[in-house]
Amino acid sequence: MSQPATIVWFRRDLRLHDNPAWNWAVEQGGPIVPVYLHCPTDEGAWRRGGASTGWLHHALEDLAAQLASSGHRLVLRQSTDSHDALQKVIAETQAQSVCWNRCYEPTMVQRDSMLKQALQSVGIETQSFNGSLLLDPLTTRNKAGKPFQVFTPFWKHCRAIGVHPVETSPPPSARPTKSITSDRLDNLKLLPTIPWDTTIQETWKPTRQGGLELLDLAVRKSQSYLDTRDTPATDGTSRLSAYLHFGQISPREFFHHIWQHASDQELADTGILRQLYWREFSAHLLFHFPHSQDTALKPAYDHFPWAFNETYLRAWQLGQTGFPIVDAGMRQLWQTGWMHNRVRMIAGSFLVKHLLQPWQEGARWFWDTLCDADLANNSIGWQWIAGSGADASPYFRIFNPILQGQKFDPLGDYVHRWCPELAQLPKKNIHTPWDAPPDVLQSAKIKLGHHYPHPITSHQEGRNRALSAYTHYKEISRQL
Repeated sequence: MSQPATIVWFRRDLRLHDNPAWNWAVEQGGPIVPVYLHCPTDEGAWRRGGASTGWLHHALEDLAAQLASSGHRLVLRQSTDSHDALQKVIAETQAQSVCWNRCYEPTMVQRDSMLKQALQSVGIETQSFNGSLLLDPLTTRNKAGKPFQVFTPFWKHCRAIGVHPVETSPPPSARPTKSITSDRLDNLKLLPTIPWDTTIQETWKPTRQGGLELLDLAVRKSQSYLDTRDTPATDGTSRLSAYLHFGQISPREFFHHIWQHASDQELADTGILRQLYWREFSAHLLFHFPHSQDTALKPAYDHFPWAFNETYLRAWQLGQTGFPIVDAGMRQLWQTGWMHNRVRMIAGSFLVKHLLQPWQEGARWFWDTLCDADLANNSIGWQWIAGSGADASPYFRIFNPILQGQKFDPLGDYVHRWCPELAQLPKKNIHTPWDAPPDVLQSAKIKLGHHYPHPITSHQEGRNRALSAYTHYKEISRQL
């Protein structure tokens, strides 16, 4: 008698290597049905943004090719309800078990818990695994048995535990004997109807092979990472965030590949690998404090006196604030679906402090325009900037975008690339074009207010606005 089929439900683990759910299915020895369910309603309020959705299309195409090389076919289903879609696949295949790798966002945790109970109640075996993080947030606690809220103790705790080895599995020997209907990838309509993402597609190779190539480059970068990570004009970071988000590269692969091949393990550990644990920390916080996806982790900050201004927000989104380092970052984001981390902090701080716009507005824009849009990283990162998160930068710490630009882009190479209208401006004026003498502006073919905007505010005015709001917030918080 043939063994019943096992359904592998792919989500954000779009790979076969080091995939616990896939490995478990292979070990069962029966037919395997690989399934991806496109159910945007499952994502709740944070439905996947445009840039990230485009990446998903190519990642699914690549996963289908990986499966085809082992004789399997990826089954795609589009639905408004993942439970209903999964039940239909179970009925068609007469599968007796379903396995998946867990997602730790609040809506996903709730959905999976309900779905697991429903399947088990009708006799379907369910198995779930951690395939997206180094450590499961369910079991990571401090000495008092509570969630961590400060990064350094969290990092030391995780490093003391170590990292589980990368899992490999033998090629599956059994395949489904029955043809299963599948939606066409194009019918999921993940790509934009208007090709605004042309430059994004030119920037990335959104396949597992593309991730592996960047992972090899990251080994070399690990030795100079601490010296180059804050220089946006230099390719000094791994640029693997989107591959990690979609699970095309596993975090364990990332860790062990760097650890095994870096010429200086200690340097890699305190540099590029430490950043991997910031990703873990964000996931840890969102799992234990689910409200932080859209409200302040520190509840008092929900009473902060933001001053929403659509004109300010739009200028920031378009890279038209008049502050070159901020505008360069916002334009890099729009054109590539990615922004250098140092500039993310500068641009984010400018929005919430100089312009006094709610951090949620910045988070929503990043969510729609980042290929690596990740709910934990995005929400927790913005709250760090706003001062409302765990282990956050205090609100009264206000980045000076002029000094930040002069320090981290001293020659103006980054600004020249993304703000080409300033390309002929001398480096001493590149971060303060409004201070350039008229003859210098004329020589550089720049007319402020025409070729490049006047500053939307002055640094001092923005700083004073932020400090005044913070003083008012403290008065409000004392009354709560």
